[in-house]
Amino acid sequence: MGSSAASATCLRAILREKELDVVGVVTQPDRPAGRGKTLTPCPCKAFALANGLGESVISPESVNSDEALAKLREWKPDVAVVVAYGQILKKPVLELPLFGCINCHFSLLPKYRGAAPVAAAIAAGDRVTGVTIMRMGPGLDDGPIMYQRYEPIYMDATGGELMEGLAITGGVALAKTLKLMGCNALPPSVPQDNAEATYVRKLKKSDGLIDWAAPVLEIERKIRAYTPWPACYTFLPERFRRKGNTGRLVILRARIVNKMEDAWKNAAPGTILKASAVREKGESALPPGPLVKCGDTALLLTELKPEGGGPMDGGAFLRGRPLQPGVDVLGNV
Repeated sequence: MGSSAASATCLRAILREKELDVVGVVTQPDRPAGRGKTLTPCPCKAFALANGLGESVISPESVNSDEALAKLREWKPDVAVVVAYGQILKKPVLELPLFGCINCHFSLLPKYRGAAPVAAAIAAGDRVTGVTIMRMGPGLDDGPIMYQRYEPIYMDATGGELMEGLAITGGVALAKTLKLMGCNALPPSVPQDNAEATYVRKLKKSDGLIDWAAPVLEIERKIRAYTPWPACYTFLPERFRRKGNTGRLVILRARIVNKMEDAWKNAAPGTILKASAVREKGESALPPGPLVKCGDTALLLTELKPEGGGPMDGGAFLRGRPLQPGVDVLGNV
């Protein structure tokens, strides 16, 4: 059971194992997408259909419905694998497979139970995360741990990049766990220490709004954590807002600048301190882009996406929108 691109990656890993037989795939229903609002399958369903599993795919509005349960019973699964599915499984579903349901969670449980563990790990400044294969029960990500694998978090990694790596790691972990289950060689599961548990809620689009008064390290981590979704954003000064838009500006990449000139230190958060459209000369030269005052030091915006436009580097952005240092301020709606 799964819906996301990570679910598809894990399904691919399972399909590669000759010892494992996929009897069915459960995904979220097709949803409207794009400007035309065309009904579009989720990534996991699209992958399953492209790999000859069309007759074994169902996409119920609720996996707990009588119709979905009837199909699951027809499949007679030994075990159900759940990866980023997006629906809560009730007791009849959890108890239907012979050996129960297992879940691939993208954190080292009991840390970061909940809906957004990858973003939480980057935002917290963690250097290591991983995947956990656990037995599912009625609680939220609190089942016994069957297997864990670690994954480093590189200093410039975005949430999307880290998720891609974790999905591959998760597929390997799932395939290994399932094969060990098949030959009755899996070590005993380990109960989670609930006293060590932390929880993260589902992210909203509004969570991406940048508070320039926050410490620069917190903002830089948040930008990476929330790329590609929900994406961190601010607002351009009103004079740069084109007719019919809000001036919303998405920040895709940024670089911390700790060396501050004396004249910058008393500037208000969000103030443009420097706006070079070309790369400076010298060994310590900075890339082009707007330099923005934060709560302590400053952040250089190196890749941006203005409303109605595509991604561009800081220099290209400034050539079209010549922000004025000491005058223009980001962040006002």
